[in-house]
Amino acid sequence: METLARFGYAAKGFVYGAIGILALLAAFSAGGETTDTTGVLHAIAAQPFGKVLLALIAFGLVGYVIWRFVQAINDPQDEGTDAKGIFTRLGHIFSGLTYTGVAVNAGLLAIGSGKASSGGGSSKQDWTAMVMQQPFGRWLVGLAGALAIGLGCWRLYQAYKTKFRKKLNLSELSSQQQDWLVNISRIGIAARGVVFIAVGFFILQAAHQYNPDKVKGLDGILLTFAQQPFGKIFLGLTAAGLVAYAIYLLVQARYQRIKTS
Repeated sequence: METLARFGYAAKGFVYGAIGILALLAAFSAGGETTDTTGVLHAIAAQPFGKVLLALIAFGLVGYVIWRFVQAINDPQDEGTDAKGIFTRLGHIFSGLTYTGVAVNAGLLAIGSGKASSGGGSSKQDWTAMVMQQPFGRWLVGLAGALAIGLGCWRLYQAYKTKFRKKLNLSELSSQQQDWLVNISRIGIAARGVVFIAVGFFILQAAHQYNPDKVKGLDGILLTFAQQPFGKIFLGLTAAGLVAYAIYLLVQARYQRIKTS
């Protein structure tokens, strides 16, 4: 279980690193693009040995998904059953469900199937439209937006307080190396928080205007950032933050204290 979890963190880190690097290249007009997890999987598939790499990513993400469900159900890290613990464990379930889709897409592309989803943004809009058609659907969409903003703010708080450091075993590193990794991780966690807040803002807009087309995935968020005044600077900073987040995930893969029972 520990091996699967570490491989899972590494696979997720690789995906976010690729997204960040492509966005950085786009910010510097060097041939990159703003994309999300689905888009970057298609980009990897087009590279030499891309299908082999996708198979490894799919396997790693399956490990990540299993680990998230173990965290939610068995609670090996003693999150507890108070409000904070329940919220955290529900977050593990949501994360597991989300990356189940990414793992399936990676696997389908690895075996050369044309059935893999071609875009995350339209899928989110379709789901939003379906929910809006239900009783109280608009309120449910609005609640999802508020939760996304809340999660983003929580990420910013985590980056500020650096409590995540207690879950890392960095004893074999020098104090300077530890500080470097912690500070890079803080930047990455904060960048992820900013993205969550932006996603939540657009979900709230969709609920307010009764327009599911307002919902944006990661690719849409990055493109929106790029279209603002000084957009290339903003996109570059966000992309660098996503690369930092990828480094944080790799740090977790290597140094996270993983308790499995």
